[in-house]
Amino acid sequence: MKLKLAIDPDIVALMAAEVAAGERAVTAAMREAGTGLKSAWRTQITGAGLGTRLANSIRSASFPKSGESLNAAALVWSNAPVIIGAHDTGPLIRSKNGFWLAIPTPAAGKSTRGGRITPGEWERRTGIRLQFIYRRRGPSLLVAEGRLNTKGRAVASRSKTGRGVVTAPIFLLLPQVKLPKRLDLTRDAERAHDAVPALIVANWEGRRLL
Repeated sequence: MKLKLAIDPDIVALMAAEVAAGERAVTAAMREAGTGLKSAWRTQITGAGLGTRLANSIRSASFPKSGESLNAAALVWSNAPVIIGAHDTGPLIRSKNGFWLAIPTPAAGKSTRGGRITPGEWERRTGIRLQFIYRRRGPSLLVAEGRLNTKGRAVASRSKTGRGVVTAPIFLLLPQVKLPKRLDLTRDAERAHDAVPALIVANWEGRRLL
């Protein structure tokens, strides 16, 4: 008696197809998780009032760059890690030289180079000398004599009589500043991580229905 065993369908082919389906599912899930985390971080940043420019510094990439793999991964990062990290941790900031941190008031205006204006830049721009006022309680001040324009900024006065001249605080001087924590990026990262298994299953099942 001669016996012949035939397996239909082909198990090897079925296994290969299942592995391929898994590769597609994992790759799609990681791409989805990375894109979702990027979107969540950008939403957090704009919601904290930090602006779209900083939000757009958040980028994402998925690996492999082409093809599909069971070892697919996603990377989400910021092109401005120092700024993002500061708002995420709320650090204590001290002056590098051990003196004062000069915090501009609204009367100081903004820097022409972007960011906060410095006392040196303010003096060069306005031609007005700043004067140091020490206060035992509260922050010490850098003040200037001039007038306030319609935008509330201190400018040089051309009055010969002294009319409209004020002594305006231009900078607050502090030994250190505690930056408030405005972001919680770890929370969104953990949510994205925890969602990966469900994303893999969803993409795997979706492929089977095609």
